[in-house]
Amino acid sequence: MEKLTNKEEEIMHIIWQIQKGFINDILEEMPEPKPHYNTLSTIVRLLEDKGFLAHKSYGKSHQYYPIITLDKYRSKYVDESLKKYFSNSVSNLISHFVKDEKLSENEIQEILEIILKNRAK
Repeated sequence: MEKLTNKEEEIMHIIWQIQKGFINDILEEMPEPKPHYNTLSTIVRLLEDKGFLAHKSYGKSHQYYPIITLDKYRSKYVDESLKKYFSNSVSNLISHFVKDEKLSENEIQEILEIILKNRAK
């Protein structure tokens, strides 16, 4: 699975959210300035070529749907980032967020509860 461009990721997030849709459905969800219909159509076809989307044909229209889940995509790139930037250490990753004060006390508490809950399993 290859890394998507920022625009491709933006489109995939929309498709993951709406689950399936025609080009106009995707276009409707995009923020301003919206791309031209043909530009969006080209990017969607590229996403299909890359194996992220498939479509169901209705005459000349295509309804697109994801075949790669958000969780699968996220896992792939979180794992890569963990290896590349944090020496494959989750504690280094969490430490980074704690040191930069990017985690609130509530978030730290939530993380601790998740750890304790999973430890009990």
